[in-house]
Amino acid sequence: MLFEGSMVALVTPFQNGKIDEEALRRLIDFQVENGTTVLVPCGTTGESATLTHEEHDAVIRVTVEHANKRVKVLAGAGSNSTAEALRLHKNAARVGADGALHITPYYNKPMQSGLYAHFRAIAESSELPVVLYNVPGRTGVNLAPETVLRLAQIKTVVGIKEASGSLDQASEIIAGVPAGFSLFSGEDSLTHPLYSLGAKGAISVTANVMPKDLALQYDAAKRGDFALSREIHYKLFALHKALFLETNPIPVKATLNLMGLIEEEYRLPLTVISPQNRERLKEVLKGLGKVF
Repeated sequence: MLFEGSMVALVTPFQNGKIDEEALRRLIDFQVENGTTVLVPCGTTGESATLTHEEHDAVIRVTVEHANKRVKVLAGAGSNSTAEALRLHKNAARVGADGALHITPYYNKPMQSGLYAHFRAIAESSELPVVLYNVPGRTGVNLAPETVLRLAQIKTVVGIKEASGSLDQASEIIAGVPAGFSLFSGEDSLTHPLYSLGAKGAISVTANVMPKDLALQYDAAKRGDFALSREIHYKLFALHKALFLETNPIPVKATLNLMGLIEEEYRLPLTVISPQNRERLKEVLKGLGKVF
């Protein structure tokens, strides 16, 4: 299986308005040392929407170089412009990423035929493996199971990050796709139930903060120990929710700052977490034994 396990949707650290490459390397080491199997830079959590093309390319390059084959890199390369997505996909292949994550085109809301044509154009442009990303709450468009099943017939399309929130939709996909195609949880609070349905991993926001626990959860589910997977689910459930008290990645960056790993800096129009939500977040972290 090309991608599986606990994968992290990496934040992009900034300092004084620029990419903080030193902090990015620190985050990568933290993940590798705590059992994460795949790094996913430049996704939604990585604030890809406000990175310049040069910055986007730099984050992918630094991640690939610093990972240095210790773990795999699934590079965020999505866009609502097929031409732009193709450029990002080509760059991910050029710098040595193991695959590329492609979100459904947002804002322009294509029909299912347009979604199929978009992903097919990307998948057939090179041999670089493609993971689809469905998050209708962000994009305004849902990648229907029947479209996923069509795309899964293309050899370079190897999986989907499913964040529709629908266990029915995930079930339809898992039941119908060919061997070698994997569904990954894209919503931390649904990872345990998705594991029970046959998901092969999770691309997680919470893994930025608790990578060891989430690696343990996947390992437990893989060997059929769903009691332990459920235990970790409830241990982290309040954190899963707290990390979305405000728009992702605001709370997770605030948390990583409390942990001393990054500066708390965002790109407008994202702004710092509100004082009341910062306190709510701290209470959840305190309950996990993380006292700052």
